[in-house]
Amino acid sequence: MISKNLTKHILALHSKKNRDEKSLFIVEGEKIIIEFISSDKYKIDKVVGTNQFKSKYFEILHSKSISFIEVSEDELKKISSQTNPNQALAIVHKLNVNSSPINSVTGIALYLDDIRDPGNFGTIIRIADWFGINQVFCSKNTTELYNPKVLQATMGAILRVNVTYVSIDLLLKENLNTKVYGAVLNGNDIYKTKLENGIIVIGNESNGISEPILNLINDPITIPSSKINGSESLNAANACAIICSEFHRQLNY
Repeated sequence: MISKNLTKHILALHSKKNRDEKSLFIVEGEKIIIEFISSDKYKIDKVVGTNQFKSKYFEILHSKSISFIEVSEDELKKISSQTNPNQALAIVHKLNVNSSPINSVTGIALYLDDIRDPGNFGTIIRIADWFGINQVFCSKNTTELYNPKVLQATMGAILRVNVTYVSIDLLLKENLNTKVYGAVLNGNDIYKTKLENGIIVIGNESNGISEPILNLINDPITIPSSKINGSESLNAANACAIICSEFHRQLNY
């Protein structure tokens, strides 16, 4: 049975304000919880789950010395942010993504300029992981990395991709002479452009890349549309996937 204090503690972590204050966040779902436990990147505070979850994963929980609180399915439903919770949730210590060292960009890195939709953000992290891009930099206004919808959309890719919130000015100061590509509507056709390693900027879902960052882009690129196209633009995550795919093709094949 779960205590009232722990129930209150977990419910509080559904709020960004409390996640920031306590430097903790919640991960939900059987598969992603086991990925977090198996990885050394994050420290697990405790796992709250059903007897079924405990029985299935007893060995790894024991071997990693994970504190486990057993609850009923009804109790889990009361503390979960999901309509149909999946056997367990984990309370995890945050990394300080605001003070991560700004390393030299090697290969390809992404810079997200004010991405606000949690699903887009999480999907972009997953896309980066798929194409072997392990550095994703974000403007300060990009949505919170530990938002539950972001975490779900990454499908565990958060464990393999380093995410850092940093101004692009500071990033470029540490990476002089690095090519800066920007996904814009009036750029050069990506399929006719010789692509090299560098930073790819993906702009806000509604407004695109902000004016100050546009001025820093030395290689504007675009995804050509069909002549019978009626859409104004592509979804940010979809555009990112197409661009990363072409970079991967040109640089690796």
